[in-house]
Amino acid sequence: MNKTMLKLGFVLALFAGVACVGLAVVHSLTAEKIAAHAQSALENALKEIFPGADGFDDVSGELSSLDERITIGAAYDMKKDGTSVGIAVQATGPSYNGAATLLSGFSADKKVVRVVVLDLKDTPGLGANAANATYYVDRASRTTFPGQFSGKDIGDAFEAKKDVVAITASTITSRSLAAIVKASGEAAMVYFAKGGR
Repeated sequence: MNKTMLKLGFVLALFAGVACVGLAVVHSLTAEKIAAHAQSALENALKEIFPGADGFDDVSGELSSLDERITIGAAYDMKKDGTSVGIAVQATGPSYNGAATLLSGFSADKKVVRVVVLDLKDTPGLGANAANATYYVDRASRTTFPGQFSGKDIGDAFEAKKDVVAITASTITSRSLAAIVKASGEAAMVYFAKGGR
């Protein structure tokens, strides 16, 4: 019986070793493509927020969140002909079903330019509607959940069911995403106040 268990253990260890080597090989072959895809997705999101910008400076180390639940992952001072047109802030915070990541753009006059949902794992058909381009919090004006932030002043409250229209049956998601935009805006205000324009 012990010989059989040793043999099975050896076979299992051999399979595990081969699987690990296989994963390492696949990772080494695809890591560069994955990084290039992530960079392309970021650049496309930045262009979506600031379509007139022709470049950006990475200022990630210069911003931090005033809300301890929310992390500023990256920040980009967006440029047009060498002059700043605003800042894009990538931030992650807790939501209903895990972390959510948004990319929010702010103009130098402290207004929200646009918000893009980069990652959201909330309930499909409910909280996940925040990332749905065909779900409108205002059907008449065809305003999406992130679309409602465009033009808001960074100093606004950003409170669901007050100055932010909540997603139907998804108050937690609505509050969470509004808090991420608010924290991103506060970090942008500090950046602007320090002369980062």
